[in-house]
Amino acid sequence: MERRGPEPNARSRGLSARGLTIAVVAPLAAAVGSIPLSSGGPASAIAVFMLAIVIAAVAGGLWSGLIAAILSSLAVPMLFSTPRFTLQFDGAEDVVTAVVFLAVAIVVGLLVGGASDERARAARREREARLLGYLSSKLLTGEVPDRVLDDFAFVLLDPFALASCEITVELDGQQLHAFAARPEVTVGGPQAILPLVVGAVAFGTVVVERPAGSHAFTADELLLLEAAAKQAAAALDRARLDARARMAQLDAETNQLRAAMFSSVTHDLRTPLTSIKAGVTSLLDPSVHYDVEQQRELLTTILEETDRLNRLVGNILDLSKIRAGALIPTRQTAAIDEITEAVVARLAPRLSEVKIRTNLGDDLPEVQADPMQIDQVLTNLIENAARYSPEGGIIDVMVGAIDHKVEVRVQDRGPGIAPEERERVFEAFYRGRTNPETPGSGLGLAIVKAIVVAHGGSIRIEGTPGGGAAVIVEIPVEEDAAE
Repeated sequence: MERRGPEPNARSRGLSARGLTIAVVAPLAAAVGSIPLSSGGPASAIAVFMLAIVIAAVAGGLWSGLIAAILSSLAVPMLFSTPRFTLQFDGAEDVVTAVVFLAVAIVVGLLVGGASDERARAARREREARLLGYLSSKLLTGEVPDRVLDDFAFVLLDPFALASCEITVELDGQQLHAFAARPEVTVGGPQAILPLVVGAVAFGTVVVERPAGSHAFTADELLLLEAAAKQAAAALDRARLDARARMAQLDAETNQLRAAMFSSVTHDLRTPLTSIKAGVTSLLDPSVHYDVEQQRELLTTILEETDRLNRLVGNILDLSKIRAGALIPTRQTAAIDEITEAVVARLAPRLSEVKIRTNLGDDLPEVQADPMQIDQVLTNLIENAARYSPEGGIIDVMVGAIDHKVEVRVQDRGPGIAPEERERVFEAFYRGRTNPETPGSGLGLAIVKAIVVAHGGSIRIEGTPGGGAAVIVEIPVEEDAAE
């Protein structure tokens, strides 16, 4: 640590100018006050001088009390000597009295001054502990480092009577600067430069400056400033480590997402491609002859797998739009019940292994929504319910109005979703633990949630009394749906 300015003043060596003044003025005032009492004997005057010693020790500290005791022990014999105001002793008894008074005065000065100094030290330590505690709470708030450093610099001004405090930090290549000053004072006083260091890692410096003409920083003040700088350095080190931990976690999650995406997309792309290639190869094989019905069956399989492949590619493109923030609904007045009927009519032939039942409320309000995106929401939800439904199972699609919202409920009779997984299934590429072998890319519900949220709505999953899961989507009506 570099220090600039004059050496510590008298107070840092044990006696300040104020203490010396009190040590001289107190016995002098006692002497003046004792002159009218001198005719009554030395007892009254001694009591007055004892009071002066106590006052000097309390107000000025230990050394002030000792100096006042010595001066008082000289003043008492001078008041009662013959001739007056001369330091003469009439006999051995006066000498003994003066010695005893000096001893008592010194003891009183030591006791009272020591107690006063100890009280002052305790009060100073309490203030220092309170200051360090406050600084620690400021530094550990979890806010961004530059804002924390601004508060830290400002907090140091008053306790140390600073004109300015400047903090310069370099944190993992990021330059941070904080400056606080009192505009009503003149700079140019003593300075102290404190490094911000943790172990072998240096973060920057703290430069504190007092007003012009001020006394230098005492040893205790410098120690307290060093402690504050160490706290700031520790907080910066923690912020640096937290940032690196978050970055490492983000990298791990990104790598995990990439691996999941690669595995899922590879598998889901390969499956329909394999079916398409097998069907086309069979139709082109000259050694095999198919009747019309067999050809139609192969072509139907090719068409279904092509649609499946097209939906997968569409989901991947939609996910890319979501990640890029480009999923913006083109809102217009739309009727959810009409969109639902159209989706069910389109999907029913393809999902012939299950039965889809609809329950549409009467006089449903219209919403401001993107019909194509709402169609995609319903398509993904019904296909997802069919994927997890047993053969011949029932899927209920219900649309109603509640609390200025249109509610769509898609309910199946499948294995259901465990409560702890009902939030995670909306994550991209997440496949539930209930039926991990069920075909699917893990993108459908993630895209559904993104579209619903973009419309200002909400989505949740509930269990059903007879088993299975119910996905509930709520879209606000016209006055609430606007962006």
